[in-house]
Amino acid sequence: MSARRDLFERLVTALERLAPSVEPPTDWLGAPAYIWRRESTRSLGTLDAYPLDTLRGIDEQKHSVVENLTRFARGHAAHDMLLWGARGMGKSALLRSATSQIQSDLPGKLALVQLEQSALCDLPHLFGELAEQKRQFVLYIDDLGFGRDGAGEALSLRSALEGGVATRPANVRIAVTSNRRAIVSRSASEQESPLSPSDDRHDALALADRFGLSLGFHPCDRSTYLEIARAYTEPLGLSFDEEEALAWSIARGALSGRVAWQFATELAGRAGKQL
Repeated sequence: MSARRDLFERLVTALERLAPSVEPPTDWLGAPAYIWRRESTRSLGTLDAYPLDTLRGIDEQKHSVVENLTRFARGHAAHDMLLWGARGMGKSALLRSATSQIQSDLPGKLALVQLEQSALCDLPHLFGELAEQKRQFVLYIDDLGFGRDGAGEALSLRSALEGGVATRPANVRIAVTSNRRAIVSRSASEQESPLSPSDDRHDALALADRFGLSLGFHPCDRSTYLEIARAYTEPLGLSFDEEEALAWSIARGALSGRVAWQFATELAGRAGKQL
């Protein structure tokens, strides 16, 4: 009997190793943010975000995003959002910071769920999970762009926003950041069909038009760039030479919030401080 029992236990152990692990149900009420893939969901204990006051040069965009998300967190009518424009000007940072601020003001009411563009075709599955929760969710898709192989993903997102049978539930809004207003990749927009040369762009604009709130982010000027750099460095007691800050931006070929943050990081590192 002992030999049979040992054999049985070894078989059970082997089968357990072969069987795929079962993911526990996601606690959609217990974290400020999540990273979602259909096969798994990762909860984030903290939402990495700058204080809203740190974000400079985008005051109008900041006001619009905070107002829209506050309405949504309170259960009022709110828009899906498209944040588009220049790289490094705070589109993603603003979305995280606004969400973090509202979570502080209205605890437990709002969560951010980031998903990759490749997961767009699985949106109905996620909608089904979130619709059952007593909480508001912002689905966040960063740096969105569709090339020639992205037609299915684009249609899935268009359908989710408006017009499809599996539209987003009332407690879900979608927020997208993109470098281009039309949400197409450069290669796609420049390689249009010779039979209908504007179809690709019209399709992309049909998607962009489904966002009730569309906010443009534009390259900043020298004074705004320096203001952003000061917003990052002054809380640390750091000062800098403006010419050095501008030289840093010239070396990187851009005046932007991201470049200002990189310059502040350099100064903090030299001074032995942590940002």
